[in-house]
Amino acid sequence: MAAWWKKNHQPDTDEMTAASGLYRRLYRSLDSVPEQLVMRTYCARYAEDGGFDLPALIPQVYLHYNPYTRRSGKQSGALPRQRMDFLLLAPDRSRIVIEVDGVQHYGRPNPPNDTGRITHTAVPRLYAEMVAEDRRLRLAGYEIYRFGGWELTQPHAKQLVQDFFTELLARHQKPAL
Repeated sequence: MAAWWKKNHQPDTDEMTAASGLYRRLYRSLDSVPEQLVMRTYCARYAEDGGFDLPALIPQVYLHYNPYTRRSGKQSGALPRQRMDFLLLAPDRSRIVIEVDGVQHYGRPNPPNDTGRITHTAVPRLYAEMVAEDRRLRLAGYEIYRFGGWELTQPHAKQLVQDFFTELLARHQKPAL
């Protein structure tokens, strides 16, 4: 992916500079501090020996996009619930979706309280829609891993993400020929 970025966006730079530019561009697309932690933690592996051989972690990916819905004026072209936080195409050809779930995945905001703090009320319908989409994606051949946004704000969050990626990459190595 870095070689493609270099060729198409930064042809007069070396691969490391182009890769850094690509990282900064992708990082700006992230919606939350927990998502930023996932991206920073994974991308730190690129600096390790053999890091450029790792699969790309692509943030904010639309798995399906229908240009006809855009032309109809009814939607943006993005199908509902199709934007995933991260997509990783593993060496064993697995398609892996990583989601970081904030409260918007399962609740709706209440009016601010006396202190101005906004709380949320759980909405079972939102949760049911999310798990129904997970089932559909799994049947379509995707693996889905979810993190609760809250767990990625805790002191051990970086280690949790590092351990997750270590296990995930070990599980999805390129098959031996």
